[in-house]
Amino acid sequence: MSKETHKPGFFKKWWISIRPFSLPASTMPVIFGTVLAVVYGGVSLNIGYALLAFIGMVILHGASNIMNDVYDFSRGLDKQPNPVSGGVVRGIIGLKEAKTAYISLYITGALIGIFLVWQTGIELLFIGLGGLLIGVFYSNSMKISLKYNAMGDIAVFFNFGILGALGAWFVQTGELSWIPVLWSVPMSTLVIAILHANNWRDIHSDTKGNIITIASLLGDKKSLRYYGFLIYGPFLMVLGLILIPHFFFPSFPALPYTFLITMLALPKAINLWKKANKRKKPVKPMDFVALDGATAKLNLSFGMLSTLALLLDLILPLT
Repeated sequence: MSKETHKPGFFKKWWISIRPFSLPASTMPVIFGTVLAVVYGGVSLNIGYALLAFIGMVILHGASNIMNDVYDFSRGLDKQPNPVSGGVVRGIIGLKEAKTAYISLYITGALIGIFLVWQTGIELLFIGLGGLLIGVFYSNSMKISLKYNAMGDIAVFFNFGILGALGAWFVQTGELSWIPVLWSVPMSTLVIAILHANNWRDIHSDTKGNIITIASLLGDKKSLRYYGFLIYGPFLMVLGLILIPHFFFPSFPALPYTFLITMLALPKAINLWKKANKRKKPVKPMDFVALDGATAKLNLSFGMLSTLALLLDLILPLT
């Protein structure tokens, strides 16, 4: 195990271990679903429920990250720290300590979820249970692990995208709806891009460890095309969700024109595409190694702009 020269204090080591750079991938859909419920659900914001939903997602995502580090390290997949490594591979927390931590976090997150179910409705139980099961089985036993059997992409799409937005909507409105599901698809796609960037970088080590990911199935060249779809596709999806309902499904709410503001994140996507294309001869040594972290920043920008689009439509409706 790689050791840190100076081990950080208690709070810093756990902050590193939950991998904070990744948290916006799961929390932005929660924020988006909450704001969407207020703007289009016509409800008054319940700040307490919103905070609990946000905190619960952070806790569960942190638990999943620590558990993922434990199993990746135990299987010999993560041996050397990289810029976005967690605490296990860095040697600042031990395996036993990490296992205790992620179990405790899962229990805490589940208790928050149960309280919100009690306060809002039984439907939330099924949304939360689905998310919890995906998290637990994401990187557990090799035979049932989603991550190790080419199901990681679809897992994060639902867990850190669709289900987060739908759950946050339900917490505020007490009703289920297709609106948070469809309108959160673009940012959910960017969450896949974060994972794919990671798996793309790790094709060699994953293949050596008999780990199957979409990236390892596609290989390097097709992974580049897939990555292009994942980072550019959300912008096309926004246009589709704005225009298609007007022409083909007039009864279904079209995405507000204010969502065109998400195009401000397009230059970030273009920059990522350049780095991906130059992966074999990067301008900076860490450009491809840290592509997942850079993609997470695109996801954060896109999610913030999407939420801002909702607020702008509330103030200046253009639909």
